[in-house]
Amino acid sequence: MPLSDEFGREVTGVRVSLTDRCNFDCVYCHNEGLGDTRGPMEPGDDEMGTDDVVRFLNVVAEYGVDSVKLTGGEPMLREDLAEIIRRAPDSMEVSMTTNGTFLPGRAEELKEAGLDRVNVSQDALDPEEFAEITKSGAYDKVMEGVQAAVDAGLAPVKLNMVVFEHTAGYVEGMVDHVAENEGLQLQLIEYMPELTGRPEWNIDIQRVHDWLAEIADHVEHREMHDRKRYFVNPEAAESVAADPQPSELDEFQGGMIEIVDPVENADFCANCGRVRVTHEGYLKGCLNRNDDLQSMGEMSREEIREAFEQVVAERVPYYGEYLVENERGEYEINEKYISAAD
Repeated sequence: MPLSDEFGREVTGVRVSLTDRCNFDCVYCHNEGLGDTRGPMEPGDDEMGTDDVVRFLNVVAEYGVDSVKLTGGEPMLREDLAEIIRRAPDSMEVSMTTNGTFLPGRAEELKEAGLDRVNVSQDALDPEEFAEITKSGAYDKVMEGVQAAVDAGLAPVKLNMVVFEHTAGYVEGMVDHVAENEGLQLQLIEYMPELTGRPEWNIDIQRVHDWLAEIADHVEHREMHDRKRYFVNPEAAESVAADPQPSELDEFQGGMIEIVDPVENADFCANCGRVRVTHEGYLKGCLNRNDDLQSMGEMSREEIREAFEQVVAERVPYYGEYLVENERGEYEINEKYISAAD
């Protein structure tokens, strides 16, 4: 049985950062909530070893964790990535978030190793606009990588697009892109100013919701995280039943756009079932907090069990508990957590 925190939230997934290294320098990056801590391109001694990652996954599988998302930095900079995927517990769905530049020539290998799904960060469809956001000239390589993932059978491939001042004008083009290309879906991620320190880049994500609601052929409201999915491909939408099962929607090929909007969303936090792991081997109960980091020591099985049980027990919903609304409708730290935050 999965472990639950005192708010009744079962932990069924983990998000493991394999490295803080990255060949991009995206202007919105918050490095899994740790801030701008990205290291040099050479592997560091602080990264968890292959056996450490695999041991961690096997231990948390004992607690009912059935999915792992491999992230970074750029996880494909890890030379042992395929081995980690291959050695992950058979009971776990293994997915990965990547910038896509190393997928050409490797997507098929990773699929054969056991990778189930892949998210590729892509914030623009124009090379110059893409370069402005990512500080990278790798646009063509990313496009090639996305196609390689589709061809390898990792479809539907989710394109991750952070929506903020720099990218808002590109959303319509990206929606058309996934509607017209089989095997792609789009995940629009709300910009999180508290993690980047640039609140002036924020936009009202509700405007995107409203626009998608106008053009969508089908809308699904997912109670988990209070998310909405919009289906905008007319031909494909005809195949969606009036009351579709989640598995049917997961197989929807093209034209599916999901908005991830956690900012000031208490429902999102109330349904969070994920624990994060930093590349150095610290457990993190909440993306938005770094005052809850829990070391797994030398990462023996017993140390992993002890740390995992503790971090789950101490998890707190960020909005609605750790942060609460005051009389002005603004969020502020709950007084009971101020001493812990200090």
